[in-house]
Amino acid sequence: MISERQRERERERERERGQDVSLLTYASTSIILYHYIIILSFIKTTKSHYALTSLLLQYPIKPPSLLKPFCAFSFIILFLSCKQASLILFPIMKPPRGTLSLPIIFAAACVLVFIAIFYAEGFRSFSSSSFFKFKCCHKRKATPKSNDKKAEEEVGYSSFTDDRFEFDAEECNVANGKWVFNRSIKPLYTDRSCPYVDMQFSCTKNGRKDSRYLHWEWQPEDCTIPRFDPKLALKKLRGKRLLFVGDSLQRNQFESFVCMVEWIIPDNQKSMNEDRNHPVFTAKEYNTTIEFYWAPYLVNSNTDIQIIGDPKKRIIKVDSITERAKNWTGVDILVFNTYVWWMSGVRIKSLWGSFANGEEGYEELDAPVAYKFALKTWANWVDSTIDPNRTRVFFTTMSPTHTRSQDWGRKEGLRCFNETKPVRKKNHWGTGSDKTMMSVVAKVLKKMKVPVQIINITQISEYRIDAHSSVYTENGGKLLTEEERLEPSNADCIHWCLPGVPDTWNQIFLAML
Repeated sequence: MISERQRERERERERERGQDVSLLTYASTSIILYHYIIILSFIKTTKSHYALTSLLLQYPIKPPSLLKPFCAFSFIILFLSCKQASLILFPIMKPPRGTLSLPIIFAAACVLVFIAIFYAEGFRSFSSSSFFKFKCCHKRKATPKSNDKKAEEEVGYSSFTDDRFEFDAEECNVANGKWVFNRSIKPLYTDRSCPYVDMQFSCTKNGRKDSRYLHWEWQPEDCTIPRFDPKLALKKLRGKRLLFVGDSLQRNQFESFVCMVEWIIPDNQKSMNEDRNHPVFTAKEYNTTIEFYWAPYLVNSNTDIQIIGDPKKRIIKVDSITERAKNWTGVDILVFNTYVWWMSGVRIKSLWGSFANGEEGYEELDAPVAYKFALKTWANWVDSTIDPNRTRVFFTTMSPTHTRSQDWGRKEGLRCFNETKPVRKKNHWGTGSDKTMMSVVAKVLKKMKVPVQIINITQISEYRIDAHSSVYTENGGKLLTEEERLEPSNADCIHWCLPGVPDTWNQIFLAML
């Protein structure tokens, strides 16, 4: 059934097509008239005049009804004055003797009026906002200026009216945009005010002095993303379970989401369990839980619970998921991710069947191949288990790593060490985001029966070389020492500071909800 909103869009498109056809008609008519005058300037016989006029009046592109009488009258006048028409358009030609006749003057006036009407209408068409409009939606108010003049010059902060349309998950390309510095933007929490931020992500608490990375706002070119509203988020989650499933980057997003909502809940109405592999935040007043489940490969492996540090010793059971997935049932909103653990740089030891024989029976596969097998196993579980009428499924795209500083023009070996500004190059894409792996996700999701919505974070995060944990993190449960912080090789260029970039991921996620 067609909604009223869809009907309005169709009517808007019809109006736009009408404007474009009208503009094309004016252009065609002016060209015809111009060539008509030129030809008449060199034709001598009345029969030729008549034949040419008859042909042009039957031309398939017809002028608008308002201009039909004018064009016909102009043709007749020019026909009567064909011998002098060349004088009007070609002053370099030898003019006839005597003064200009009335028909010549009137014909010239008609041509000028026609040109005036054409250009006036043309300018109106080009200046119409609908000509460039992506879709018909309400416009947002102008974004307030930043007080930081230096930052405004740096990013070209504009005071023009913001005519981007309001967020629509199906029509807004959130990946196409830019980071804009705005000193007035402040995070909803800090790593000191929120007690649920891991030491690994607590950059300010761990000694990071600069705070500019906290004041960048992602602005898509076509639409506006509403600010994260914790009350609205909890209202949407009332009586529901939200579960993030994946690796430590998904934990990054989970902790961000919890911190963005928990501060408005009274202390006696919230709690967090201490299970590292399955932490659950409970908002009692809203009868809702926000959870995280540790599954770095989504499918089963020998490194899920007891982490094996050496990638060469990890074995992935690419055809089995039930051991992990039994904890994902009965959930209202599922958000999955898996990427960085597949990118160890070694071939993936992939196993079918049982672990009973230890390392025997595995096959070493390239990462994209093993990744595809695992994602198909996950997709089959979703299609066979999830009821789309009860549960919504999301997939967060890969979070980029910034371990190769040559990608953005710095010398080798610096990684993301001491970076304080985003990359400004449009569509920057580094070696830390594998497009082959991303295409695997797209192909698998396309064939699924249960709809899966994509939270596309890759491109927007690619620019943020400045927002990683860097050297303001831990190693083996201990903070880096002052000496260790001077060494770029110790910089964590995978995970993100909180508050920080994952807050923007959740801003997009909430808008999609």
